[in-house]
Amino acid sequence: MTTTNTSRRNLLKGAATLAAAAPFAGALQALSLRQARADVPAGPVPSPYGPIAPVADLATGLPLLQLPAGFQYKSFSWTGDPMENGQPVPTRHDGMGVIEVRQGRGGREFVLVRNHEAAATPTIIDAPAKFDTVAFANGNRIGGGTTTLYVPQGVGQPVRTVPSLGGTRTNCAGGVTPWGTWLTCEENTSDDSPAGGQKHGYVFEVTADPLDTTGAPIRDMGRFKHEAVAFDPRTGAGYLTEDNSSGSAYYRFLPNGATQRAGALAAGGRLQAARVKGTTNLDIRQPQLGEVHELEWVEIATPDSPTVGGLSGPYLQARDAGALRMGRGEGIWHHEGKLYVVDTSAGAAGQGAVWEHDLRADTLRCIYVSPDAAVANNPDNLTVSPRGGLVLCEDGGRSTDAYGEGSRLLGLHGEGVAYIFAKNNVVLEDAALAALGKNVAGGDYRSSEFCGACFDPSGHYLFVNIQSPGITLAIWGPWARGTI
Repeated sequence: MTTTNTSRRNLLKGAATLAAAAPFAGALQALSLRQARADVPAGPVPSPYGPIAPVADLATGLPLLQLPAGFQYKSFSWTGDPMENGQPVPTRHDGMGVIEVRQGRGGREFVLVRNHEAAATPTIIDAPAKFDTVAFANGNRIGGGTTTLYVPQGVGQPVRTVPSLGGTRTNCAGGVTPWGTWLTCEENTSDDSPAGGQKHGYVFEVTADPLDTTGAPIRDMGRFKHEAVAFDPRTGAGYLTEDNSSGSAYYRFLPNGATQRAGALAAGGRLQAARVKGTTNLDIRQPQLGEVHELEWVEIATPDSPTVGGLSGPYLQARDAGALRMGRGEGIWHHEGKLYVVDTSAGAAGQGAVWEHDLRADTLRCIYVSPDAAVANNPDNLTVSPRGGLVLCEDGGRSTDAYGEGSRLLGLHGEGVAYIFAKNNVVLEDAALAALGKNVAGGDYRSSEFCGACFDPSGHYLFVNIQSPGITLAIWGPWARGTI
């Protein structure tokens, strides 16, 4: 089913009735108006939601997360759980987005598309659409792709999981389009054509109904180590990040058509890279809090060009045209005319920074820099709640703090400082897993990253993944107490 812009707006308006009325937090407005300050704390700050502690999962009874008082959550669609076609849920849950709210089999439901950041595995995701079906000499197949989750609005009924795209490599993040589809991005530029397969490093569009997904790459969006994409709904332009420590640019895609509907991006467009006005190849990997750059855009003439010496073809063209250099561009999200972009290795400490891209002014402003891993440990994916609050997913390993070990979900204050909202507490025992019918190995997974954070349109539920062993969770509670 293809959803028009009008029907999508109506669906989202209906979903908004789920949440109780809450004052707008205004966190992002405060961030965008804030001036650089010398008194930003060097260490962690208390959360406005209060301290966190282990909370039992409503589905399994296991204490998978540490959360503030008043918050609850439910897990579903674990790796190894049976999908609707009988195939097990794939591994390595990653980027994710809510693309539609609609009337499902048993009532209103959220439609989420979830990436799987796998490369070569024994099995391919058996989806209606497959890009690369090559079988390697060792028996492996191209194991990345997407699954689509149909989540009942009250999260009380079973979640349906179906495969939606197979045969893609290392699908890390992506982004929701304004017209209600998901763009999944390959963070891998391998060329499997010598083995009878395909070149990789592309973006693919996934629809709410997997039968409408084509599995065709959008080659004009470039061949590089893609991370995420977000759109300016006013113009239809897409903005893309590149996750390559050897050299990453910041890109813009201008579609040939202005229809803003499923399939339109296949008609191609122009890929561009950002350059800071008045400079050549400005390196912004060690930003200062509050620094601002005015952007202009240079053309990438051959977006499907190959990687050379570890640098993507688009990046090499961008560099030759004087484009800026980021460290490792990761998450990107649109909210009210601004894009929020993570550079996961930026800053003097190399622990990550967040940029705000004002689309009308075309300026890039640094709104957060992590001083060290104790405060923010290489944030990766990010999302913005409908209330305007920023959530960062850590990907730096097992962060240690007053609450013990485990990766974290972080919130941002309006003064350029981060606080701990949630913590990965996944330690699994084989006996408990067997009793629950789970098909994952026991072990300590607290160092596994949070990823795929996204809200439903009403802001009631925060959906998020723990990549390994592969768990999707819905979190809800008194959001109005804090900035999220």
